[in-house]
Amino acid sequence: MEVREIMSREVRIANAAETLQEAAEVMADEGVGALPVGDRGRLVGLITHRDIVTRAIARGRSPTSTPVRDVMSEEVLYCFEDEDVEEAARHMDELQIRRMPVLDRRKRLVGVVALDDIKQRATRDVVRKPW
Repeated sequence: MEVREIMSREVRIANAAETLQEAAEVMADEGVGALPVGDRGRLVGLITHRDIVTRAIARGRSPTSTPVRDVMSEEVLYCFEDEDVEEAARHMDELQIRRMPVLDRRKRLVGVVALDDIKQRATRDVVRKPW
């Protein structure tokens, strides 16, 4: 099974120029702790609630005027939509991450896969199998 079969396609993307407050509001509305940061369809970073706290607020930077680009992580771990789900799950487990951006082979952001997505699919598959 490929990642595209279980990933979430509706992904909120932060813009590198928006403020940390705006990104935090989106995180709160969506109930997530991280947002991919995009620029013209390309993944350029990742901003987490931890980034906002440790790289901005703890250092006295204003969340209303500090842009996302100033505190985002530029090194982003991702997988491809045609990658095998088991391979993506192993990779996520090794890296100890719960969510991973999903790219197409042109490196355009097309979704996000979460460990919960993988677990739910595995549970459905086990329930459907005859004993």
